[in-house]
Amino acid sequence: MKKVITLLFLVSFGFINAQKAFTGKGDTRVNVGANLQDGGSGIQGSVDFGLGENFSFGFVANYLLGADDRNIFVNNQIQTRTPDFGDRFDAKARINANLSSVIGVEQLDIYPGLSLGLRNFGGHVGGRYFFTDGFGVFTEIGFPIAKYSNDNGVFDHLNNQATFSLGASFNL
Repeated sequence: MKKVITLLFLVSFGFINAQKAFTGKGDTRVNVGANLQDGGSGIQGSVDFGLGENFSFGFVANYLLGADDRNIFVNNQIQTRTPDFGDRFDAKARINANLSSVIGVEQLDIYPGLSLGLRNFGGHVGGRYFFTDGFGVFTEIGFPIAKYSNDNGVFDHLNNQATFSLGASFNL
């Protein structure tokens, strides 16, 4: 029972003392967290720079720490392939529409956006909630809209699929 009361106290304290998630021009938000997807899991890091009241641009990078090996046929034999660094890594430039002032909740920033990466053109929808002026949590779903190549290599699917990320967000 003590744990439940303590948890409720901490959550209510966090909501009462929550800070603005996005204030606009001059904001710098950094996200660091886990990246979960089919065939692997890893880490994601992103940074967003505020350009206006509801607009930001930034960069995001993913690296799959755990990626599944694939069995392929070569000369009528099965061979196991392991993804290398190039198969595990992806980087993108992105733009966001930051909607905290539009929805009227200062502590919560919902941000849909578009990204242009090494492997595809895609979109994302995310949210950040700040408990203090410098610390919050984020979650994000990314999805490809168009891939650059029709080449279906052994590991092309790793960076051309829907991803789910969650973690910590910081205000710099």
